[in-house]
Parts: sequence; structure tokens; C-alpha cells
Amino acid sequence: MYRPNYQITSQIARSLVRIELVKEQIKGLPITPSLLMSLRKSAKLSSTHYSTKIEGNKLTQAQVEEVIVETKHTKGRERDEKEVLGYYDALDQVNLWATEAISVNQNHIQRIHALVMGDKRVKFTAFRDGQNVIRDSSTGQIIYMPPEAKDVLGLVNELIDWIASSQVENVPDPIRAAFTHYQFATIHPYYDGNGRTARLLTNLILHLSGYDLKGIYSLEEYYAQALDRYYAAITVGSSHNYYFGRAEADITNWIEYFCEGMANSFEKVRNKALESQTSQADQSKYLKQLDSRQKIVLQHYQKGDIVTSKDIQALLQIKPRNAAYILSKWIREGFFDLVDESKKNRAFRISNPRPN
Repeated sequence: MYRPNYQITSQIARSLVRIELVKEQIKGLPITPSLLMSLRKSAKLSSTHYSTKIEGNKLTQAQVEEVIVETKHTKGRERDEKEVLGYYDALDQVNLWATEAISVNQNHIQRIHALVMGDKRVKFTAFRDGQNVIRDSSTGQIIYMPPEAKDVLGLVNELIDWIASSQVENVPDPIRAAFTHYQFATIHPYYDGNGRTARLLTNLILHLSGYDLKGIYSLEEYYAQALDRYYAAITVGSSHNYYFGRAEADITNWIEYFCEGMANSFEKVRNKALESQTSQADQSKYLKQLDSRQKIVLQHYQKGDIVTSKDIQALLQIKPRNAAYILSKWIREGFFDLVDESKKNRAFRISNPRPN
């Protein structure tokens, strides 16, 4: 069975320590269910945006959220929308498998790819039946030639066997995930969608190994924010041909890059969780200061939303004079800001929380 060629350097060791430290810190954070749900949703949307962006998707993060959450569409971006919807569906499947504690097999890989490609008619996609190449997008020059189609199935099964055996042999889980990512990209078993499938398979390995961090981190963002580093780290060996150097190459640099990214991503999400906890505590203090009518308004509108006197009249079922009095009072208290002073179109914006 193939064994990856790498050394555990001091940099890798430091990253592994950082990862374990944050993992334990996150376990100890008293994150409320509502905050956890919000952070998970944010992480999934971020993962979807950045992983598809790596492959050239043109949708902004805001547009990705519109497509997935609000089912809004951007004309001329149908292909990009299909990509983000496919990736998001695949993330859901990965998260479900993680809760079921599966043992990764060929069907799981082919199912991930089917979802990534957004093909609702196919449950499992077959591996490529011919040769493909990776070219430089600017020059058209071949930068990597993967193994021949006849070798793909055997190499994928070899990878699956290694994933299982490496756990028995106590290979550190971040390194298992790093090698899985590298080797899947090396085999390149499909004509398209290999990068997205590799990143999802990596997430699955981490989640199954207990490195899910409650589902609130995104490694994809780390890759996408410095694509040159990502490609440089995963491009190993002097030859562009699988059979001449890639299979036996020393991947220490890739594992250093990957583990550093895990550590950075974990620390970032820990800090975000701590900030969100503080914000939630401030919001709780703020809510205690509000009267019953203000709380009703916040149940229907969010901070920054613009409302009119008629909106308040209808929501609270009060007369125009009473609405005018209440709105003036709320402006003095800082609950509302006046946006439009014209009597005909008087509008107000809900202020940011100002706890005492």
C-alpha cells in the first residue's frame, strides 16, 4: 500500500499543538443553540463561496447567500448558481455522514461528486474513462498530467484503504486530512469538479475524526485568500507527469501549509465565537432595557431596517397620533434614527443596540 512521503517538521508540530488547543477551547465555550446555528450557517455559506471561487465562480458572497437562502437569481449567472447550490448540498451531505460515523468508501466519494456537479439525475458519478490534463489558464501549457484512466479506480481504492489504516496507525488526523486532499487532487479521478470534491472529502475526514469544531469553521476561506500559496503548496515535484515523480514526491511543504491553515482557521473561528458571545450578552442587556412595544418591533424588523409611521401603526395597531408620539419618544431614547424628515414620507431606521 502506498505511504505518503513526509517529515513532521517543527512547524507542523507547532501547528498540531495550536489545533489541539483551540479544539479543546471550543469544546469549553458555552455557545447557545441560536448562536451555534448562526455560526454554522455562516460557515457553510463561507465554505461554499470560497471553494467555488477557487474554481472561478464569479458570484460574490452576498450573491451566494441570496441564491441559497433567498432563492434569488442573477441573470447570466445560471452556471455559477448551479455550482454554489451543488456545493452547499454536498456540505449538507458531508455533515449528515459525519453524524452517522460512516467509514469512507467509493460510493461516498462518487456521491459527493454527483452533488458537486448538481446533477439531480445521477446518484453516483463514474470516474473518468479517458485522460485529462491540467493547463495553465493564461498560457494553455500543461502543468500536470494525472494518471491514466485505467489506474484511477485502483488508486482511489488505495487511498480509501490508507484512510482507514492511517487511523489505526495513529497518524495525526490533520495529517490524514492533508494527505487525503493532496492524493485525491493527484489522482484527479474526474474531468471536472476534482478540487471541490477534494475539499469536501477533506472536511468529511476531519469531521469524522472529531475535528468538526461544531461545524463553525471554513478551511476553504484560507485556501482562497491566497490562491498562489494554495497552488504552490499542492504542486509538488519537478515533473508534471504523475508517473514521473508526483506519486513518490515529498509532501512535507503541503502538510506544513495545510496544518498551518487548520490552525489559523480554528483560531479565527474561536475568536469569532468569543466576539459573538460578547455581542449576544450586550444584546441581552439591551433587550432588557426595551419596553414591550419595542420588543415587538424587533421581532419583525432588524437593526438598520427602515420603517415608516404607517408600518408602526399597522404593527402595533395604534392611531397616527399615538404613533407620532411613540416615534418621537423612541428617537430621543436612541431606539430609532430619523432618516427622512418630510412629513409625507417620514421614515426611521432602527438604531444599533446601545446598552447602558
